Amino acid sequence: MIDLRSDTVTKPTPAMREAMATAEVGDDVLGEDPTVNHLQHSMASLLGKEAALFMPSGTMANQVAIKTHIQPGDEIIIDQESHIFYYECAATAVISGGQFRCLPGERGILSAEAIAKVIRPPDVHQPPSRLICLENTHNRGGGSIYSMENLTAIAKLASDHKLRVHLDGARLFNAALAAGTTVEKLASKADSVFIALSKGLGAPAGSVLCGSAEFIEMALRFRKMLGGGMRQVGVLAAAGLHGLDHHVDQLLEDHQNARRLADGLGQMTGIQIDPEEVVTNIVLFDVTNTGMDADTLVERLVHKGVLMIPFGPTTVRAVTHLDISTADIDEALEIISHFLKSSAR
Repeated sequence: MIDLRSDTVTKPTPAMREAMATAEVGDDVLGEDPTVNHLQHSMASLLGKEAALFMPSGTMANQVAIKTHIQPGDEIIIDQESHIFYYECAATAVISGGQFRCLPGERGILSAEAIAKVIRPPDVHQPPSRLICLENTHNRGGGSIYSMENLTAIAKLASDHKLRVHLDGARLFNAALAAGTTVEKLASKADSVFIALSKGLGAPAGSVLCGSAEFIEMALRFRKMLGGGMRQVGVLAAAGLHGLDHHVDQLLEDHQNARRLADGLGQMTGIQIDPEEVVTNIVLFDVTNTGMDADTLVERLVHKGVLMIPFGPTTVRAVTHLDISTADIDEALEIISHFLKSSAR
């Protein structure tokens, strides 16, 4: 099976498993897991933040960050296709009592100009604008990225209006490599940011939330409140450390494989895609002209040995990752091409 459903389907490498098996551990709720502490210090340093906190998942990292930043009744400005709004089960409404102000981004990317138009003036009748949430790379935007120029403009706008900025940086390493910059520079424009260990870095679980020391101290309480306090979790932190040390450069190959896939799909009759929009490891393509909807095409390709995900009525998503080689991409393209030609007969 060539599994292109997500970069979360990777299996730990033998070397990563060895790192997990030999990890030094302690009780992290007591702050005594040395491997977790090492990971938190390393990630905070890498992102240029004062402190960091290991989280079970990216969703918890986002929701803890939001709860730390806002009070019930505050408003959060966000792209309407963002992970926080689209895939996190209305957690912000339940956990933090926040209200979203959803904007239509350009493939998920918001501009300072668009945000400025919806920042509310002080008014007893309106919720105060308190937080801007950005996503880099943007999942539903097809792995689109924020430029440093855009991030800088948004950060200045937020500062001028006394708003905070939270960055969902689940795939921030992908964004940095595609933009030709560093994760520290991208993170410098946000008050808080998290990176997922279980996507491009190939770890089995976990994310790390970073921010000021005061912010992380508050976030620690909310992590505990939400059930995220774990014990000898250094076995997972060790996987993240191994990923940081050994898998970041691999992301460039993932990007190249995604573009190779996009270029190949673009040559197939019935597939609509602009390969120029594929800049990281996520490929979105439209199947309207194949005579099938996304569900049908994906279901039939499963039986041919290629796994992808329906991403809308006529949109399919494919994601390259650590366990996908260039040979896998070429084989997948051959399978898809043969399938489409057979279906058209």
